[in-house]
Amino acid sequence: MKPLSLLIEILIILGVIIKNIEAEKHSKKQTERNATTQVSANELKQFLSHILERRKLIKVIYQRENALGKKKIQRKLRIKGIQNKDLSKRNKNHLRKQAKKNFTDEGDQLFKTGIKILQQSKNQKQKAEAYVFFAKAADMGNLKAMEKMADALLFGNFGMQNITAAIQLYESLAKEGSYKAQNALGFLSSYGIGMEYNQAKGYRYLSGINVLQNCEVALNHYKKVADYIVDKLEKSEGIPVEKVRLTERPENLSSNNEILDWDIYQYYKFLAERGDVQIQVSLGQLHLIGRKGLDQDYYKALYYFLKAAKAGSANAMAFIGKMYLEGNVAAPQNNATAFKYFSMAASKGNAIGLHGLGLLYFYGKGVPVNYAEALKYFQKAAEKGWPNAQFQLGFMYYSGSGVWKDYKLAFKYFYLASQSGQPLAIYYLAKMYATGRGVLRSCRTAVELYKGVCELGHWAEKFLTAYFAYKDGDIDSSLVQYALLAEMGYEVAQSNSAFILESKKAKILEKEKMYPMALLLWNRAAIQGNAFARVKIGDYHYYGYGTKKDYQTAATHYSIAADKYHSAQAMFNLAYMYEHGLGITKDIHLARRLYDMAAQTSPDAHIPVFFALVKLETVHLLRDILFFNQFTMRWKWMKLDNTLGPYWDLFVIGLIVAVLIFLLRNRYG
Repeated sequence: MKPLSLLIEILIILGVIIKNIEAEKHSKKQTERNATTQVSANELKQFLSHILERRKLIKVIYQRENALGKKKIQRKLRIKGIQNKDLSKRNKNHLRKQAKKNFTDEGDQLFKTGIKILQQSKNQKQKAEAYVFFAKAADMGNLKAMEKMADALLFGNFGMQNITAAIQLYESLAKEGSYKAQNALGFLSSYGIGMEYNQAKGYRYLSGINVLQNCEVALNHYKKVADYIVDKLEKSEGIPVEKVRLTERPENLSSNNEILDWDIYQYYKFLAERGDVQIQVSLGQLHLIGRKGLDQDYYKALYYFLKAAKAGSANAMAFIGKMYLEGNVAAPQNNATAFKYFSMAASKGNAIGLHGLGLLYFYGKGVPVNYAEALKYFQKAAEKGWPNAQFQLGFMYYSGSGVWKDYKLAFKYFYLASQSGQPLAIYYLAKMYATGRGVLRSCRTAVELYKGVCELGHWAEKFLTAYFAYKDGDIDSSLVQYALLAEMGYEVAQSNSAFILESKKAKILEKEKMYPMALLLWNRAAIQGNAFARVKIGDYHYYGYGTKKDYQTAATHYSIAADKYHSAQAMFNLAYMYEHGLGITKDIHLARRLYDMAAQTSPDAHIPVFFALVKLETVHLLRDILFFNQFTMRWKWMKLDNTLGPYWDLFVIGLIVAVLIFLLRNRYG
């Protein structure tokens, strides 16, 4: 045994030495990267400090230029002996317009340069350089650049988060009619982030302060842009990046020890090679569509998808099917292979796989056109909440493809899909409101919906940046990004926002507001079918987090989660409440049954259920032996409550565990 012990000690020492060497290397790399980022951030902050002040001075500059121009004109007029007031006025207006045009053109050029750099950037340093141009353009009064900078300050891009400065910029932009600024202020007001919590004010901003006077002209304008965007979307339907649930990752994500602060691509690769299936799928998607500065690389995308599929990821199987369905250099178009992988994913109940099979039958790719089969698979995927399938169902009823035209059903499915931000569904809803087909015509609603299509951004990328901000310990930036996505109706974002709020790690909200806001978000997620969120609502009412203690309401939510979603946690909690008669009639037999059901539903519940049942049976055995009559039983019970508190049963469980450990030690000692 001694040689083995010596070998183990040597290996441990070597491991420590290697880790120290790696830590020094990464520390050096991190210091260099932080220095580069800090320089960029400082440069940006210098520009930002002048933007609002310079905008106030622009009018003064114009006035001075106009005054000089006026003097020159008057001098010329005196020489010529011409006193023409109309000519002077025209020249004055011309000078004003020319000065404004020169100033605007320079700002526009800087903004375009920034956009070009941003589109071609492949690392954080290049992106920071783009924002330097945006800052300069914003300093010259470019509204789009100011919106970019305000967003950067709000979301904390490149470590620049400054909610107060962001709000100042948004307020300045909102006065000039920027709907993006109005939406941002509405969002911040509705959460009370950096502003007074005010749902009414939030609604007013979100609704828009300045309403276009000629709705029909606006409708025509937005429709043309939306038609162009939708044409591109229909030719290449995108599947959003997988949304990581923070509640399903129990490890300490905010720990900076495992975050080596490399470039984002290196960080992805590191996690993927460690076997993180979710990151493998996300990395595959980034290479598939070429996001976050990564080049589109079908070979790498397929590599990561195959790696994740081998580990059992149904999403990865579905993405492989998508690649073969569309065809590319790494996965040549092959309907049979697409069918194979979609079927594998669908057999696991994966919504993307079910939707993929529906597409094959709908368009007759590799199989005969079969609208009945397509409808069946779309319905299964739609029931699981997949927005693309909900849209396809709406389209079938809208166009009468394989079914009778039914605009009411079409509207229903388009609306459901639109709640998850499905762009094509939003477009068709706008079309229905614009034409009055299936709904009462509303120009205003149609304009708002078309505008929503025109404003489409890479929201999937926002999920990833929010996740990595959280993992890097930048809680405030992560919360703002998830909260914005939550307002757009994404259930995962609602759950993640609530999860962050209840941790009370965020600094941008007052602590007493966190639980009530988290409860509101858990409610929204529960309405969209999240079982975990439903249990959370029960917990909040049980313990009185963000609301008054209400055992009856808690029991109601636990019952919904247990009956509808078969949640083991909800069954266990409900059993405990039946055991003690909390908010519901005491029923020991039903408590035993629910404990057993929880153990059968989830293997993780076996140990808690075992101890709960041991405690339950022990307590009732003691009651039968020691408490000879009803009067004595009540007196003893009250004495236990007074001595050990209302949670004396937890003390009993601890005592039982201690006894079991003692017995096992003596047996195997």
